[in-house]
Order: sequence, then C-alpha cells, then structure tokens
Amino acid sequence: MGAVLVEVWSAVVCPWCYIGKRRFETARARLAEHPEFDHQLEVVYRPFQLDPSVPPGTAMPAVEAYARKFGDRATALIDNVTRIAADEGLEFHLERAQRANTRDAHRLIGYALAHGGPATQEALKERLLAAYFTEGLNVADPDVLSGEAPKVGLDAEDVRRMLDSDEGIAELDAALAFAAEAGISAVPTYVIDGRWSIPGAQEPDVFVRVLRRVAERAERAG
Repeated sequence: MGAVLVEVWSAVVCPWCYIGKRRFETARARLAEHPEFDHQLEVVYRPFQLDPSVPPGTAMPAVEAYARKFGDRATALIDNVTRIAADEGLEFHLERAQRANTRDAHRLIGYALAHGGPATQEALKERLLAAYFTEGLNVADPDVLSGEAPKVGLDAEDVRRMLDSDEGIAELDAALAFAAEAGISAVPTYVIDGRWSIPGAQEPDVFVRVLRRVAERAERAG
C-alpha cells in the first residue's frame, strides 16, 4: 500500500470549497469500496484567501460583499449555490454569514496540522466552514477561533496564545506566495502528489477517476 498526498488549496469563506469538500469525501468513500485501490490518501489543507483586501478586525454581511462584487446577480447566485450545497447535505445560511479577513483562520488551520496531524486539521476545517456558512460566526474573531479549537481536540489557551503571537505568519505568507507562483488562482484546487491538479468542486466520479489513474501510474513507475 502506498500513500497518495492530496493538497487541497482552499478558502474558509468560499462556498465551492465546502461543496468540494463534501464531494471529495464522497469520492474517498467510493474509493474505499474498490479493493484494487489500496492506496492511503493523506489529505492536507493549504491556505487561499478569497478576499485578502478585507481589513483585519472588520466584518461585513456576506450578502453585502456579494452585492458589491456581483451587483444585481448576487441574490440569484446565493440562491443557486445554496441549492447546490443542499444537494450535498450542507445547510447554507449566507444571509447570516459574516465576511472577514481569514488570515488568522488559516494560521489556526496550519497550527492544527502541526499539532494534531491531518485528521485534526480536516476536522477543524470542517468546523470553520460550518461556523461561517451555517452558524453565521465571525471566523476572524479570536474568541470564535479559540472556541472552535477544543471541538477538535486542541487546547483553547494554547490556540489563543498562538493567535496573539506571530506564530505561523511566515509560514502562511510562504504558502500564499507559493500558491500564487504555482498559478493557483481559484479554489478549491486539489494537487495530487505535487504533480497533478484537479480544479474546482468536481463531481465525486471525477475525483475517483483521477485518483485511480494517478495510483495506476505510480504503480507502473514503481
């Protein structure tokens, strides 16, 4: 059995990142039913800021952010993505979501990987997506972030100390710069073993097909 690294470049306030996460999870479950696919998937989340221009320490209603960007199309776009999310079992409430700068959220996601491993990181990513899209929480608020941390096994006081320090800032900036240099300009983007990429919130069958092909190529090369 070999390991396949899947790096998911993903934002915290991107609806397609949450939808893509669910579809990828469905694909992983389908792959587990294929006895010929005997590779372990190691899934790691990498940062992407959907709107880095949002000033730190501020928040605005997401519907206002959509209106500023899309004008008269905003309501229809929100309704459409909400319907698609519902098809994946997700309950979106963008009418209560708060758009904010997500740098600290990404620092915490990186911290979760370093201190808890990929499973803890993935659980935290899920919690922050739910906090934004379903619960209407401000994912830039240190109180919210340190409050979500214990739900995935991280210590709230340690997380708060990290957020109050410069820890993880250099690593975050390096990761964001790498994404820009690599041409990752939209999310989600799934990079497999550093060589293949799957752009967008594809249907589960697409993920299954590409991952099986990657595994087969790896076996032939090995």
